[in-house]
Amino acid sequence: MPPPDYLARPGGERLAYRRVQGAGPTAVWLGGFHSDMTGTKALALHDWATAAGRGYLRFDYFGHGQSSGAFEDGTIGRWRSDALAAIDELTAGPLVLVGSSMGGWLACLAALARPERVHALVLIAPAADFTDRLMTPGLPPEAKAALARDGVWTRPSEYDDGGYPITARLLEEGRAWSILPGPVEIVAPVRILQGGADPDVPWRHALDLAEAIEGEDVVFTLIKDGDHRLSRPQDLARMIAAVEETLKLSSRT
Repeated sequence: MPPPDYLARPGGERLAYRRVQGAGPTAVWLGGFHSDMTGTKALALHDWATAAGRGYLRFDYFGHGQSSGAFEDGTIGRWRSDALAAIDELTAGPLVLVGSSMGGWLACLAALARPERVHALVLIAPAADFTDRLMTPGLPPEAKAALARDGVWTRPSEYDDGGYPITARLLEEGRAWSILPGPVEIVAPVRILQGGADPDVPWRHALDLAEAIEGEDVVFTLIKDGDHRLSRPQDLARMIAAVEETLKLSSRT
């Protein structure tokens, strides 16, 4: 595969991205925390967009994947800014934002900031306010001690042998972008796919977001045996079907 393209950002930083040119509305992938644009769901959407002739954009946030920057220097506000820059500079016309985990939160923040551009959202295990509502309450004592002492704690990960850093700044700054308990002033159609066996985002947390969104066209799908990743073939099929449905809805607005 050829190298990605890059979007220049302030301070000499740059965001890696890949585009599929095609008919709109354009689908935009917003990945999860410590994830990148080469994940299973992002690639499944790439293959779908290529085959269907649909416009599609995927990118890596600052400190993620092939973008520049150190992961530990990232914050929710910075990644929100990345998402808005990608939307503003790399797309035109109506959009369907497809956000997974943290990307679900960022998709909501982008929709609030660009309501005239965002015509629909597909959210997969959306982790709205995860820094304050999900991550902080579950910190073990040694993590709290490290954050207080050093400002950073290395969180173990089954996907990364060395774990990855969680900073006090990330947790504190995230509160500035809280959208729960709402109301969340999004009126565009929203489809939420949530695993009932998700250990990271409890399904009731995702349901809280669904209930907080002001729009009436919100559909919440509970996949009872689904995990957090929702990357099984049947989960990918559900995601693509939801995107196709919202593309049709948005094209009529």
